[in-house]
Amino acid sequence: MPQPRLNRLSAWIGLGFWLAVTFAAAWIGSQFQPGEWYFGLTRPALTPPAWVFGPVWTLLYTMMGVAAWMVWKREGYAAAASALWLFLLQLVLNALWSYLFFGLKNPSLALVDIVALWLAILATLIAFFRHYRLAGQLLLPYILWVSFAIYLNLQFWRLNP
Repeated sequence: MPQPRLNRLSAWIGLGFWLAVTFAAAWIGSQFQPGEWYFGLTRPALTPPAWVFGPVWTLLYTMMGVAAWMVWKREGYAAAASALWLFLLQLVLNALWSYLFFGLKNPSLALVDIVALWLAILATLIAFFRHYRLAGQLLLPYILWVSFAIYLNLQFWRLNP
């Protein structure tokens, strides 16, 4: 059941909050950059050029934050707590991947994490669909991109024993 209508200021503050939480995870992940180690690896054939990742992730993080905000705005925290906690879990797994892959230089651990991330995204997507269909739809490009990232991570692991 939808929560009582928020006033405009509360709605905008909520949007700012969910975007800030989402981009905080992005910022944490961005602290672990590809370096000399990464550029020395054999890359899978379908690896996009480096400049693609920034714009794609910026768009995906924005869509993720908006999706969480839409669920929160429509249902309120109490009614959507499990969906919003799933969202936060997938953000943690998302930020952790960069640390494992680039920070620890460990594609095998990163692969375990990204599979867990994919499962967490799927659970979040399903939960969001149940609360607000459009919010779930906003996560579809994210799960597709992470599916592609699983392929890349697997290939990096396979090509660089």
